[in-house]
Amino acid sequence: MKKNLKLKPNIFQRIRSNFLTGLVLIAPIVLTLYLVWGTINFIDEKVVPWLPIKYNPSTYIGKDLPGLGVLTFLLFTTFVGMVAKGFLGRQLIKFWETLVGRTPIFRSIYNAVKQIAETVFTKSDQTFQSACLVEYPRKGIWVVAFVSTQSKGEIKTSIGKKDLLTIFVPTTPNPTSGFLLFIPKNDVIMLRMSVEDAAKLVISAGLVVPDHPSSK
Repeated sequence: MKKNLKLKPNIFQRIRSNFLTGLVLIAPIVLTLYLVWGTINFIDEKVVPWLPIKYNPSTYIGKDLPGLGVLTFLLFTTFVGMVAKGFLGRQLIKFWETLVGRTPIFRSIYNAVKQIAETVFTKSDQTFQSACLVEYPRKGIWVVAFVSTQSKGEIKTSIGKKDLLTIFVPTTPNPTSGFLLFIPKNDVIMLRMSVEDAAKLVISAGLVVPDHPSSK
């Protein structure tokens, strides 16, 4: 009987394997540093020119300081947030939003950007409750989705279902866009994975699968 001989990889295959392994380890680090450095330079280029010459340290040391624009932006944003919490700040914001509300085109852009900023940066309990599976766009096809909340108001009354969930079905690989569905609770399968793990699964197009006890 012939024995099955396992061929050893030649030198070129070993070099290729080592290169790909190194690339997988190095690429995320390099890309992260590149994006961080690019962001710092972008903010510096936009903010530093607005600094008065006498308050710019570069005037006295003779060279630009990396990150000066970022630091200035952080301090200025913190100061604006502190002022906005006071009585005068609230009145100025109210006046500004009233003024914006009377400008048709600018009003739409401002409100859209404001909603996105509040969703991304404001800490609140208004986040997805859990990850789930729903049959969409037809029976037999399942998608990963997120439970927003229990449906209320006119939507629930019009549909006439007692246990109705508001479900957000994200698109891949951009989970910020998607579809809003109203589905009976009995037609929703809750997942034990966290919302963060489910988001990774969606963004990676199924390549990053969270660990599950039964799969070990």
